Parts: sequence; C-alpha cells; structure tokens
Amino acid sequence: MTLPVGLDVTARRVVAVGGGPASASGVSTLLAAGALVEVVAPYVCEELAVLVASGEVAWAPRDYEGRRDLDGAWLVQTATGDREVDDMVRADALELRVWCLAPTAADASAHLPATTSVAAGDVTLTVAAHAGSDHALATAVVREVGAVLASGSIDLRRRTRRTGSGWVALVGGGPGADGLLTTRARELLSVADVVVVDRLAPRGVVDRLPTNVRVVDVGKAPGRHTLPQEEINALLVEEALAGRAVVRLKGGDPYVLGRGGEERQACEAHGIPVEVVPGVTSAIAVPAGVGIPLTHRGVARGFTVVTGHEDVPAVPAGGDHTVVLLMGVGRLALSARALVDAGRSPTCPVAVVERGFLPGQRATFGTLADIAETARAVGVENPAVVVVGDVVRLSPLHPGQPSHAPP
Repeated sequence: MTLPVGLDVTARRVVAVGGGPASASGVSTLLAAGALVEVVAPYVCEELAVLVASGEVAWAPRDYEGRRDLDGAWLVQTATGDREVDDMVRADALELRVWCLAPTAADASAHLPATTSVAAGDVTLTVAAHAGSDHALATAVVREVGAVLASGSIDLRRRTRRTGSGWVALVGGGPGADGLLTTRARELLSVADVVVVDRLAPRGVVDRLPTNVRVVDVGKAPGRHTLPQEEINALLVEEALAGRAVVRLKGGDPYVLGRGGEERQACEAHGIPVEVVPGVTSAIAVPAGVGIPLTHRGVARGFTVVTGHEDVPAVPAGGDHTVVLLMGVGRLALSARALVDAGRSPTCPVAVVERGFLPGQRATFGTLADIAETARAVGVENPAVVVVGDVVRLSPLHPGQPSHAPP
C-alpha cells in the first residue's frame, strides 16, 4: 500500500539518473516543487538541454557511477531505459535510505502522483491521485475532481482562522445572469467570508451562498445610494484588515464604469492584496443579447462606451461609429440632443435594451430624434443599455428587419 505523503524538496538535492524524455518529465515536476536537480547521464534530450543551458539544472555528463552519485540526495529518480542501470540505482538508494522514483510503480519506493491545483483565495489546494501503474486513470481522476472544485459548487472557505490581513477580489458578475459568471469568479465566491454586492450583480449566485457568508448589499439605484463610494472603500479595507476574504461582486466589469480602480487603490494603500477578475461587460453583452453587434464589417468599425450620468464627450459623429451609453435612461433626451448637436443625424438608429439576459429583457427601438419620447411612452426603466449607431438595424428585433415589415 502506498502512503500519500507530501514531500518538501524545496532547495534540497535531487538526483535524476537518465537524460531522455522520460527523465525530463519528472525533472520538470521536481523543479516546479523547488528542488535542486542534478542530472547524471552521458547525454540529455533537448528539453533537458534547455534547462541545463539556463542554469536551472546541473548536469554530470557521464554514466552513473554508483552510490557516490547519491551522496547528499534526499530523493533520486532513475529513468535510463536500461533495466540494469535502473536496478543498480534503486538498490543503491535502498541501501542509503534515499527514496527512489523508478520507471515502474512496482520498482519504486516513492511515487509521483497525478496532481492538479486549485487556487482557493490565499490557499492553494492540491489534489493528488495514485492508481498504481495506471497513471492515465489517476490523471483523469484529478482532472475531474479539479473541475468540480473550480466550479465553485463546493464550499472551500478556510476552517482555521487566518492570521494577518485577508484579501479583496474585485469580481465582475456580468449582466446579471448566473451563466455569464466566470469560472474564476465562482472559485472566489466559494472561499469568500464576506461578499459586498451591487444591485446589478447576479443575485441567483448570491442567494445560494452558505448562511455563514456575510452578504453586504451596497447596491446603487438612480437617486438612491445605499453606501457612498468612500464608505464602500472603507468597508472593503476594514473587512480585509480583520483577516477576512472579501469578494466585491459587481455587475458587468469592475473596470468599465464600475469604480474598480478606486476600490483597488483604496485597498492597496493599506497593503491589502487585491485580485481583479474581469466580467462580461454589459456594454457588449447586453446589445449582443438582442442581436446587436457593436462592430460589423461594412457597418461599424469602432465603438465608444460612455456613462449616461454625464454630458456625452466628443465622439465620431457618423453612424459607422457605435456609441454605448451605460446608466443612460435618466438623461436619454439630453444625450440624444447632444449627439445630434455634435453632428450625428437625427435619423441615426437607437436601441434601449432593458434587463439584458434576465427575465423581462426588452428592446425599444427608435432614432435620436424620437427615442426619448418612445422610451417614455413604453415606460423604459433601468437597468438598461443604450446603443446608438447603424449596427442597431442589424438586430433581428429591429422594426426595419423583413420579419417586422408591415403586411
């Protein structure tokens, strides 16, 4: 029976006897674990030659010369392809009480299992499997287990108290649909102690968090801020300094009109580690949800994303340059007038897409001349994304499409 034990080879001498590809595979694993590797072989394959040339591996260019080659070694790997030599190395290692990795499991006193690692916040989980001589089976097992851990479906929160400060992850949640959350976002949510959530973040994911996770709602609606931005920054800092793992879950992408940069700077000013996880930005995803590409060959070759809370900045005036307004419903009339005043045609098509990828998604179409009145008439509300440009006509929902032509 093999006893699964973690072996720390950091800065410790490990000898690899053999210079072929079979030896190179094990050497790469040992180097990744921090070992000081010396290869003993009359020749080395190309992969090992690169490591020797870079100074990562020492090389004794000769045949194995017996037990003196193992002096001071903590571990030896033999993979020469010559059964007689491998048996000699294994016997010497046994006599010297040095653990030995050998070509076959039956001959080895130590084994390299198949492994995979999952980053669980500030802890790295290593999954290892050993299946005797069936390394392919062990590899398949760790791959599947690793995928389950990375999915966020298992609670990976620490069971022991963290010493020192915690960390903050600024996570983009996408337009709000659970399916558009990234794998890394799910991993971090599975280890978070505190989740500071926006109004437009994916609520289904939040609702399924374990009861021991503290959820702080700092959602901002038009005219109503649960917490000012400065207090949100202070909250992230306070929780992390208390040793907690903090996920700041935002709608869209934290760096696209999401104030993620401000929050990162506030945390880093206190020495708190910060990870930024990009999200599927609503500026691109929500128009795509109703069939509007922001660029299209022969129609539009660029786009600009701006906030609808402020005056529209100078942008190209032609309909072949798409303009996306986020948080733009309240000032839609002012923004439309500003674009016309800047040279864009009043007949330039516009779409307002509400609740992208969520139940109740709706697209309202018009032109710069009439979109504000049309939106008002049908009761358009936030959250919504406004798209201005000729690409709007490409939506299969646009009234100008053949399927929407009058009889």
